[in-house]
Amino acid sequence: MGRSGQHAVTAALAAAAVAGAVLVASTAFATPPLTSGFGAPSLGATATLGASATSGAAWGSSATEAAGSRTAMLAVLAMAAAGAALIVQNKGGGHGELGYHLALKLAKDKGLKVTMINDSAAKKTKPPFDSYADLEAAGVEVKWAALAEAGALASAMEGVGPCDYVFDNQNVCTKDVQKAVAAWSPKAYAYVSSGGMYKPVKAGPLLETGDVKEDNEQLSLEKSAADAGLAWSAFRPQYIYGPKTNKPEYLDWFLDRITRGAPILVPGDGSGFTTLTNAEDAASMLASVVGKEAEAKGQVFNCASDVLVSHIEVVDLCAKAAGKDAAEVRKTVVYYDPAALKGKELPKGGKFPFRETSFGVSADKAKSVLGWTPTHKLEEDLVLYVADYKRLGKDQGDIERSWDEAVLATMK
Repeated sequence: MGRSGQHAVTAALAAAAVAGAVLVASTAFATPPLTSGFGAPSLGATATLGASATSGAAWGSSATEAAGSRTAMLAVLAMAAAGAALIVQNKGGGHGELGYHLALKLAKDKGLKVTMINDSAAKKTKPPFDSYADLEAAGVEVKWAALAEAGALASAMEGVGPCDYVFDNQNVCTKDVQKAVAAWSPKAYAYVSSGGMYKPVKAGPLLETGDVKEDNEQLSLEKSAADAGLAWSAFRPQYIYGPKTNKPEYLDWFLDRITRGAPILVPGDGSGFTTLTNAEDAASMLASVVGKEAEAKGQVFNCASDVLVSHIEVVDLCAKAAGKDAAEVRKTVVYYDPAALKGKELPKGGKFPFRETSFGVSADKAKSVLGWTPTHKLEEDLVLYVADYKRLGKDQGDIERSWDEAVLATMK
């Protein structure tokens, strides 16, 4: 057990004593010994915390109390044994919802004691931050800090740790986080990097061994984790969607045009591919480090769905989910040549949401090394996504199409 687990066990035992919890197992009650198995004091035949039931007359109430206390204590000890985790979360953007889903998975599925330090620059009335009550209900402690300000991280980390696992999902003070947690010697430090650093390839998915842009900021932060002596791993997400999404533009772009019958501009012949990943799957990949610390150490993983989807397939899937005839919607598709647009001054509002070339990553390494398996499928998720899209009234009113109109004007 790590130091965080030992501290948690000690705290749990102390809390139980203060509460007057009954943990009695006398030979008269024929209760088997209870041992933590993690270096904690035995709670067996002679262990008594709080009031002790010592007579047969007291058996009914005391035994019931003891049983309940034993169950509660076992739960606390289990969480303490699993350890503690720290998540440092950004203010939003493409990875904005990852911290929310990750915290729930670590607390509920992995049994960890989770603390999240969230950048206070986040818009707290927007998803996923407006749902943080879910985290608190799951036992997650949420702290807010202006991560861009000197000393803010250190102040927020007072009373936190040591933690066995650190998940760093921000780029504001990454090196500061790495330096601060290095003293803990965590079992795993997982950095949420970016799949955008890869150089495009003509065929096939992008692999972790592929060429990257050497001046990429996230790449330098992956290297700094290694330099800090951490048991590091890096996860490179690509195009995340799903519940509590902080950046809905990836799918909304298609739905905005499909629901209004507007032209849908698609680069090339539509065969360019990408990956669209549910945030819950991305979070579950990050959480899979727990229990796979040795396998994850020093490794980079693409954090994405294991399905490549073409741009025109996204059109078809969104059309079907919106209750439209995909063949009819295809008639509104306009294919354009990205090369013909080079050097032209075009507005950015309403621009095609993906890279205009094939730019999709392979998740095979995470599946084989971490034993991770995605549970979501885009075509199934789109049914719920479209329902929410319509519930929010996004299918009504004007949309931003200045980029569309400018591209169409160049094709006349």
